[in-house]
Amino acid sequence: MVIKHLLPILGVLGVSTGIGGLLLPQTTAQSTVFLLEGLALACLVIYFAGNWTRLKTFSGSRSTKLGFNGIMAILLMAGILTIINFLVIRHGGRWDLSETQHFSLAPQTLQVLGRLKQDVRVLVFAHERSPGFRTYRDLLEGYAYTSPRISVTYVDPEKEPGLAREYGISKIDTAVFESGKQTIHVPKPSESKLTSALIRVTTEDAKRLVFLEGHGERQITDQERGGLSLARHNLEAQGYRVVRGSIGEDPDMLNDTAVLIIPGPREPVEEEVLTHITNFMTEGGRILLLLDPQVTSGLEKWIAQWGLTLGPGIVVDPTDRVAQGSPTALLVRRFTTHHITKGFTSPILLPVLQPVSFDETPDTNLDFTSLLQSSEESWAETNLEQTTPEFEEGSDEKGPFALAGALGRKNTDSDSTPAMVVIGNSAFASNTYLQFPGNTDFLSNAIAWLADEDALISVSPKESAFPPFIPNPAQEHMLFAVQVFSIPFLMLLSGLTVWRRRSRL
Repeated sequence: MVIKHLLPILGVLGVSTGIGGLLLPQTTAQSTVFLLEGLALACLVIYFAGNWTRLKTFSGSRSTKLGFNGIMAILLMAGILTIINFLVIRHGGRWDLSETQHFSLAPQTLQVLGRLKQDVRVLVFAHERSPGFRTYRDLLEGYAYTSPRISVTYVDPEKEPGLAREYGISKIDTAVFESGKQTIHVPKPSESKLTSALIRVTTEDAKRLVFLEGHGERQITDQERGGLSLARHNLEAQGYRVVRGSIGEDPDMLNDTAVLIIPGPREPVEEEVLTHITNFMTEGGRILLLLDPQVTSGLEKWIAQWGLTLGPGIVVDPTDRVAQGSPTALLVRRFTTHHITKGFTSPILLPVLQPVSFDETPDTNLDFTSLLQSSEESWAETNLEQTTPEFEEGSDEKGPFALAGALGRKNTDSDSTPAMVVIGNSAFASNTYLQFPGNTDFLSNAIAWLADEDALISVSPKESAFPPFIPNPAQEHMLFAVQVFSIPFLMLLSGLTVWRRRSRL
């Protein structure tokens, strides 16, 4: 009788002891685990032996058989799912079913990975609790899956401080790309930075970008609102070597230059400097011109020899502009077909812009492509004294206009083909406006095309599934009418209807 009262206790003791033995850490002595599991087995054997008659009767009932069949069906399905999961992990592919393809690599990244000819080792100094660990893991799993030349190792700098000191790691969430003797650090997890690091670590010489100085241009060292320090940071993160200088003081600065950038000169450019720029272009140089309206820089006659004209006037666009903002602050959404604007969806904010036009020149081998377009409602305002621009027939030219353009040569197989991108505004690249996503992508794409770095074009962070909606003036008025008047009126009307019906009851 005493044993029957102890059977429930032995059953609970056997189950708890068995689970406890399984949950013990691996450092526990094997003898302790063996003792606990042996004790659990003995308790369970005594429990089942003491309840044999009851178990036999219970197992013979109809409800027990149905329950047993249900349990076996569940175990069978669990086994099938386990086998399928195992086969998919070992031999299956990868599918990205997210709305924005958040876990898919950009086509440019896949192109870079497909061209890899040397092994690249990636060390991620992070731990599972750090903010950037999951982003690094999600991205680099795709890199390693796509290319067998990529190997990824995760290192906890707290557990391996010696290795962290060896690679000069000063903060958590830093990835190190290593190939041969080259090492590149990536302090922030994003596809653009990882792909840029991959290109840099597998390329012996980074391409050189020169920002012209000496004529009142915007400065890449200026961190104020009108400076270009943010543009410099972004370009260096993409693997470029960014320098600045004056051609008048150093005529040889254009040697070994991939792209010459002229960011909004405010003073006339000397003839001697223009001669050096012409020679640079003739030898296949690439130039990015950012020229502000109503400024005489001396480049007007120089670009005319290439068939280009800027202005006259400032573009006013009632359709594509910042809502409730100045009509000359354009929010451009119209893009043409070109490598620079391929797949481009983000609007570009261009404040106070002059149009770009191209006329045929004796050199019929030139090819001009408009990159950005204004709407058919736009016009070029020439009367800059009036605060509220209005179209005046006869004095103002009607749009649409090309707001930026790419110039190159037709049908040439030469590796030293000159090219030029002209934009009638330089403020869009300043620290104030470059934080706008479309501006960042457009500047990066233009320089990547000029530098023959097509792999870097459009490698940008994935868009959110709910991107911000930036309305134009017509859309803003419609939203105002719906939200402020229509919806409250409908709510009031429905309330009055319900009140009248109830009052009649």
